[in-house]
Amino acid sequence: MSTTTDSRPTPSLEDREDLLLSCRYGDLEDVQAFVVKYGTLPLSDTHDEHGNTVLHMTCGNGHVDILQYILPLVPSPLIAKQNDSGSTPLHWAAVNRHLVIAQKLVQFPGGPGVILIDIKNTAGRSPLAEAEMAEWDEGARWLVQVMDLDEVKEEEGDEQVDPSRTVEIEIQDAEGQVAKMKIDGTPQPSSEEPAPTGEQKSQ
Repeated sequence: MSTTTDSRPTPSLEDREDLLLSCRYGDLEDVQAFVVKYGTLPLSDTHDEHGNTVLHMTCGNGHVDILQYILPLVPSPLIAKQNDSGSTPLHWAAVNRHLVIAQKLVQFPGGPGVILIDIKNTAGRSPLAEAEMAEWDEGARWLVQVMDLDEVKEEEGDEQVDPSRTVEIEIQDAEGQVAKMKIDGTPQPSSEEPAPTGEQKSQ
């Protein structure tokens, strides 16, 4: 992780708001200009009034180029940072059906890894549950493949899960109720709709 050790200026609240907007709308050059001017430390402590970080904004809107630029510059705990609704950047990636984003978050060297898939928000939903609710079968299948679940490991061993098969999983909500869900192996089209400001699709 890179940190700011020189006497660079401190970004104002407006500068931080502009940074979050740049991450939301995919303005990589503006994000890079922010880092050049203020260093990397402000990347990790900038958030909006709902606790959404630069990673939430980037991942919720599917900006792979910005994510690849930011990930090596921020501390790994930021990858698992929960906003006021308890959602991580992976939750937002799942809600908005961004597979490459989800893969880069989970597979980032030195990051939290598969632990990300087990984190639940205040609604009691994990990123896998969000993917299922969004009817994003492609993402749900991939998350199942990499989850650290004993039943999956015992069933599959060292083999890869067949992406065309139907997978049955159990998801527990905040009240402790367990629901069984079947994920059909039929490929589904992915959505490219940008996420709105805040967390309106997922809480």
